[in-house]
Amino acid sequence: MTLKLIYKILVENWPMFLRGAGMTLYISIISTILGSIIGLIVGVIRTIPMPERGFKKVVLKIVNGILSAYIEFFRGTPMMVQAMVIYYGSAEAFGISIDKYLAAIFIVSINTGAYMSEIVRGGIVSIDKGQFEAAHALGMNHVKTMTNVVMPQVIRNILPATGNEFVINIKDTSVLNVISVSELYFVTKSIAGNSFIFYPPFFIACILYFVMTFTVTRILRLFERKIDGPENFDLTGNQMQVARPEDIIRKKRAEGIGHPY
Repeated sequence: MTLKLIYKILVENWPMFLRGAGMTLYISIISTILGSIIGLIVGVIRTIPMPERGFKKVVLKIVNGILSAYIEFFRGTPMMVQAMVIYYGSAEAFGISIDKYLAAIFIVSINTGAYMSEIVRGGIVSIDKGQFEAAHALGMNHVKTMTNVVMPQVIRNILPATGNEFVINIKDTSVLNVISVSELYFVTKSIAGNSFIFYPPFFIACILYFVMTFTVTRILRLFERKIDGPENFDLTGNQMQVARPEDIIRKKRAEGIGHPY
């Protein structure tokens, strides 16, 4: 009976479920990209070496203080409360009417940016100091060092954490129902309220959330492997070429390494 009811709800309301899931993915993708950019900028700024004295030191301290306050506020308060304050507060306090979908993207983006900035900062700090010293010895300033030496490594290292933020955003868009954004949870709640049946609609939503997060996770894993490249490399001249197993065995035999036959 329950399976028939789930099937009935799905057949009657699949366009609404589809629209809700599409809106959830849309907000999550855009917000993760924007949040990653914000986090990248904030993380880089917060790792700029502090001058010993002068006007630059004062400015950098003020900027770091503002960025620290931003990070602590958005990491220390629930996104649902942030959505209420930003969307309704902007209208009541300043008389500014914001489109709810733009507000949703803004809220999730700045929230993601706060978390990503700490991830980026941690990735930069984890880079060996010898690489900074070597770059400076070659005459690179801080910007060139970050662009050419540090950031390519940091971006690769933070990919898993970025993917995790993407998955979290897919689930956390459900809190945007408080500002009437028609994402998957809001649509599911509407279907349940109209039919007075709650288990089947939310069971379908649960499956849709799982499918989205599972698919995104698998795609990101493939992307990470693509960036990593093949496991075995053989350095020949100035080119990095993939070393076939038989070539490795043949080379070891010629050098007298390994099994004699």
